[in-house]
Amino acid sequence: MIRRLFKWAVRLVLLLVVLVIGLLLPAGYNELACIPKTKDATYTAILPPEHHRSEARTLMTYPEWHIVHAYDDYAQVISTGDPHDFGYLQAIGGFWSSLCELSFASADHGGMDWDTKRMVYVIGVSFTAELLAKAAYEETLGRAAAWQRGEARAPLDELSADQARAYAAFLQQVPWFKWDFDSDREDLLTNATDQFRDVERAAALGTEYKIKAAYARVIGNAVEQVGPDELSLRMIVSGLEREQIEALDGVTFIDTRAEGIEIETPRYRELTELLVQMAGQGAEFVEIAGNDDIMFTALSQAETTDGALHSFARQGYGDTRHLVLLKVSDLAERLRQMQVASGPDRLRLEHIHDY
Repeated sequence: MIRRLFKWAVRLVLLLVVLVIGLLLPAGYNELACIPKTKDATYTAILPPEHHRSEARTLMTYPEWHIVHAYDDYAQVISTGDPHDFGYLQAIGGFWSSLCELSFASADHGGMDWDTKRMVYVIGVSFTAELLAKAAYEETLGRAAAWQRGEARAPLDELSADQARAYAAFLQQVPWFKWDFDSDREDLLTNATDQFRDVERAAALGTEYKIKAAYARVIGNAVEQVGPDELSLRMIVSGLEREQIEALDGVTFIDTRAEGIEIETPRYRELTELLVQMAGQGAEFVEIAGNDDIMFTALSQAETTDGALHSFARQGYGDTRHLVLLKVSDLAERLRQMQVASGPDRLRLEHIHDY
């Protein structure tokens, strides 16, 4: 009996080792195969050093946003379909393939610092593990429950789709660990009927939400210990008067320089909306967070677009996402061009990646 238990314990340990190695392989590949020789930055910043952010981070912010976009794709797919219709491996592959291209591109912008690299690898491995676990369930037991249900969607199919859409929208500006997973779990239990699909959804998604709620509390406590990332940044703009600057919501006038006006703005999704608004009013961007290059993502019906670092299809939408790197000084004109462009292959701005 003891010998048999020992054999099973050894098998379990070996299985865990294989799983861990498998999860770490993409990070190892990126570390060994996707890192060219880093070049020294040649741009001389206008802003003082305390307001600089690493230029390579305009590239390295994308992997985290890829996860945000994956949740949005998932919400889009299950709004009319089932979770097993979502391409989990496609979403995982998109994370690691884009990271490889961005790692190559970062060499011309000072390269990735180790702290950023470590963070990207951690979230990538976590994302991979989460989607593999979800795929394993949804492609087997979840698919069987959907087959037993038939074509007509159950109440919790609709509710879980609504929750997925709300969560995807939330992630556009707020960290994931601040989402109320416990409330979602309670809503599932409250609205479940006695039909098998609802019972299965309440059990499966309820367990998922319970695990995420516990993990979110751990991450939230850790963030409190080290402090959150800066929620604002400095930039220099021209083409606008001080009165126009001060009328912009969330923007603080700092100083007038020879190169333009120094301002402080919020980051993340709010920054994208602000930059579009400012470009529409005639602003030109001189420097952002001490950098002269910046990346944005845009969508189009075309599979490729000129100048894209990487392009790949979105799930549920039938279009393609493009990662485009350009000079900060060219950003305003590019935004104006996209606003007036027409035709099926036109680029539609999705997100401007700060640092």
